[in-house]
Amino acid sequence: MSADQVEIAEHYDRVVDALTGRGLLLGSYDAAGKANLMTIGWGALGSIWSLPMWIVLVRPSRYTYECIEHSGCFTVNVPSEAMSMACATCGSVSGRDVDKFAKVQLTPERAGNVLAPVVAECPIVYECQVVHSNDVMPAKLADEILGGAYVDGDFHRVYYGRVLAARAAADAGEQLA
Repeated sequence: MSADQVEIAEHYDRVVDALTGRGLLLGSYDAAGKANLMTIGWGALGSIWSLPMWIVLVRPSRYTYECIEHSGCFTVNVPSEAMSMACATCGSVSGRDVDKFAKVQLTPERAGNVLAPVVAECPIVYECQVVHSNDVMPAKLADEILGGAYVDGDFHRVYYGRVLAARAAADAGEQLA
């Protein structure tokens, strides 16, 4: 898909709608170079330390955790409405066992600025380099979050990914509507 560089906030409302709706696809490579996708429904796009930043949460039990720990980077791929089933599938199987790109018939392409795959079919892509990470501290969580998101105790690592590149297809707005 042909895409041009854009400001990170250019399609902000639609990106957040996709994040909280069908989800976004987090791309990473494992140590052997295998491309992996994970559906995310939690994250934040904004500015921290005067840098454009994606903040994403990944549980240590997830295969994606190993991938990001290995490479120190990731991509955030914003799928079109037509890709909703791909998001559902990528959120229900593990990349340890399944080639998710093949399973959902998406095309991995190497990102231009980080060692992570982008989804060729996604109308918006962000390339992110991890500049900081920290683990969720249970003692600091509000009770309603602790009792809702962490009943099994599998606490997230929070990754702060500096956005090195953001690209969008000319018709990204229509694809995300």
